[in-house]
Amino acid sequence: MLSAILDKQLCLRQDIAVSDADESRQQYLKQKYGVGVTGDNRLSLYKTDVVVLAIKPQNLAAVMTELSGQLSHFHMVLSIVAGASIDTLRRGLNHKIIVRAMPNTPAQIGEGMCVWTAAAEVSAPRKEAAGAILGATGREIFVDNESYLDMATAISGSGPAYFFLFLEALAEAAVQIGLPHEMAQELGLQTMLGAGHLIQKTGKDPAELRRMVTSPGGTTAEAIGELEKGGFSTLLIKAVNAAYEKAKRLEREQK
Repeated sequence: MLSAILDKQLCLRQDIAVSDADESRQQYLKQKYGVGVTGDNRLSLYKTDVVVLAIKPQNLAAVMTELSGQLSHFHMVLSIVAGASIDTLRRGLNHKIIVRAMPNTPAQIGEGMCVWTAAAEVSAPRKEAAGAILGATGREIFVDNESYLDMATAISGSGPAYFFLFLEALAEAAVQIGLPHEMAQELGLQTMLGAGHLIQKTGKDPAELRRMVTSPGGTTAEAIGELEKGGFSTLLIKAVNAAYEKAKRLEREQK
């Protein structure tokens, strides 16, 4: 996120302060990005109007206690903490101007997908600012219903891991039938990328594109038949539901 903000020139380096408990991490960020660093979360609030909470859920309670009473109406809190609802953040921080977002790991290369929402107290200009920050990391979708974020966690948040696992299995299968490992990886990766771009550029439904590739009695039909016998779609639905239920449990635990 920091890299994207600087690349898109949304903020000057001298106006950014990063707080991290790890001194080696502080020095790394200072040297790489030229931003101010500190080990005190409260000090990072000075001269800032957007406060990004990018911490592990298990550290949230301690950080909220530290920042409670330190935030003013000039501050907008943008949280990417998994499972932390706006209500939890509002009570823990004693602050109302809160944006909650669920990005994913491809944000590291500007190809992320982020779903976000905002408390009623967040003004239109501040929503625009939040959208610009999150949009700098890829694509962003604003939703009025906060419950969509737990759903997005199970799809776009955890989703990259599903594709990584699929590619691992595809490459392993390719090796088993005799392809060299590097070639198997390249074939699988480019096929996955190309298929995704084909959906984007044609605007066709994935089911329609699948039918176009699947000639009756052909090799693709044979493979799809095995996936269906193995319950591929059912397993994926179960996996998404498991991730969704876990996201909801995390949210309940944060309250």
